[in-house]
Amino acid sequence: MSRTAFFISDGTGITAETLGRSLLAQFESLEIRMVTKPYIDSTEKAQQLADVIQATAARDGETPIIIDTIVDQTIRGIISQAPGFKVDVFTTFLAPLEEELKVHSSYSVGRTHSIGQDDVYMHRIDSVHFALDNDDGARVSQYDTADVILVGVSRCGKTPTSLYLALQFGIRAANYPLTEDDLDEDGNLKMPRALAPHRHKLFGLTIDPRRLAAIRTERRPNSRYCSIDQCLQEVQQAEALYRRFHIPYIDTTRFSIEEISTRLIAETGLQRRFSPR
Repeated sequence: MSRTAFFISDGTGITAETLGRSLLAQFESLEIRMVTKPYIDSTEKAQQLADVIQATAARDGETPIIIDTIVDQTIRGIISQAPGFKVDVFTTFLAPLEEELKVHSSYSVGRTHSIGQDDVYMHRIDSVHFALDNDDGARVSQYDTADVILVGVSRCGKTPTSLYLALQFGIRAANYPLTEDDLDEDGNLKMPRALAPHRHKLFGLTIDPRRLAAIRTERRPNSRYCSIDQCLQEVQQAEALYRRFHIPYIDTTRFSIEEISTRLIAETGLQRRFSPR
C-alpha cells in the first residue's frame, strides 16, 4: 500500500517533518511518500497546496496524511478543507498545555527555529566553525578548547558526528584520523603525540570492516585503501588502541548520526549547551 504524507508549516517545516517522520517510521510495511511544504504563510499558497493535496488523493486513491504546525487559523482552515487524515500539532498539544499552565500561548510563527537569543545562535555558529577548523586533525593546537575529540580510522563517521554535535548541541568537537603514521615499531597503533595531553577528551568510533570497505570503495574504488584486508587491519588496530588506553568507543555501523551523538553524550556526560532544533 502506498500513501502520501504532507508535512506543512508556515515556518521552516522542521518540527512538522521531524514529528511526522518519527511517527510514520513505525509503519515499516507501508510505502509512504513524504512531502515537506514549508513557508505556507499566505492564503494563496494555502489554496495552491490544498489543490495539490486534492490531486494527490485522486492520484493515489487514498487520502493523504497531513501533519501541520500552521499557526494562522485562516490558512489552517483552507488546508483543513483538503481531503486527508489531519494531525494538527498545535491544536493537539497547545490547548491542553494552555489549560494546564493557565496561560495563553503566543502562537508565534517560526519561534522554534528562529535565531531567537543571539548568544545561543552565535554559539551554534562558533561550534560549527570549530568543528570545520578541527576536522581530520587539521589544528591540533586548538584541542585544549575542545569539549570532545573523536578518533577513528578514515570514513568511520567522525566528521558528520562532529558537525552534528556542534549544530544540534553546541558541543565543540574536533576529530583526529588514526593512520599508518601512528604505528609503532611492532606495527601497532600508538597514542598520537597530539592526543596524549587530551586523553580525557577522547572518544573512539569503530565500524564493521565490510561496511568500511563499501564506504571507501565509493570514494576510491580498486585501491588498497578500500580493500577488506586493509579495512580489517585498521579497525582491529584502532579497537586495540581504545582498549589499551581505556578510550570509550562505540560501533557506528548500524547507528545514525543522531544515535551516535546521543550515545556519545550519554556515555561521556558532556553538557549540551542548548537543546536540539
